[in-house]
Amino acid sequence: MKISVFHTPELTPTGSLPDCAIAIDVLRATTTMATALQSGAEAVQVFSDMDQLMEVSEQWSPNQRLRAGERGGGTVAGCDLGNSPLACTPELMAGKRLFISTTNGTRCLERIQGAKTVLAAALINRSAVVDYLLKHQPETVWIVGSGWEGAYSLEDTVCAGAIAHSLKAQHAEVVEGNDEVVAAIALYTQWHDKLLELIHHASHGQRLLRLDCLEDLKYCTQLDILEALPIQKEPGVLIKY
Repeated sequence: MKISVFHTPELTPTGSLPDCAIAIDVLRATTTMATALQSGAEAVQVFSDMDQLMEVSEQWSPNQRLRAGERGGGTVAGCDLGNSPLACTPELMAGKRLFISTTNGTRCLERIQGAKTVLAAALINRSAVVDYLLKHQPETVWIVGSGWEGAYSLEDTVCAGAIAHSLKAQHAEVVEGNDEVVAAIALYTQWHDKLLELIHHASHGQRLLRLDCLEDLKYCTQLDILEALPIQKEPGVLIKY
């Protein structure tokens, strides 16, 4: 299994796709998606464009849909939710489709949606991602961070490192496809027992703290607490694996 880490969608190679592509947006899109599916959402449908989200979701009955929109950390007007995983309760999510558009995570998923298998990963479901890879043994794997508006983010890289570190510990034939894998593992190894502290150093973590989202940060920096693994059923639509 050859794994490569890319810090942002823009850094992925053009003209090729892997057997398995994994999108990461720890703060907070992929964390929210995994939580929504764990809480009983029928599916999560992602959009980079809010107007398209509104148009497509209009085709669904109001009692079968939820709209989540986030830009710059705040909730988009006209949406039921922002991008907080803490809002994804079983009472709210059960049986509904979550239509979601965020600043970074949904753009990342759109970039890799043509891969044979597409997964959404976060710290909270790291073990579910690793278990899937060990079971299915894709030959090539991209782990793609969402970053922040095209820039590097600590939280996505440490999550990539957490996945790669666990894979290497359990599967001796993992091959690093680029230097970023080594760097991500090193970051995770240094901070694995103080992830919340690391996120306080991250620029987006600081942005969310200014928006009074400390409880979100605490939730997003927990490891291996959910079994839900979002997997793409069709382009832009993820279901629970």
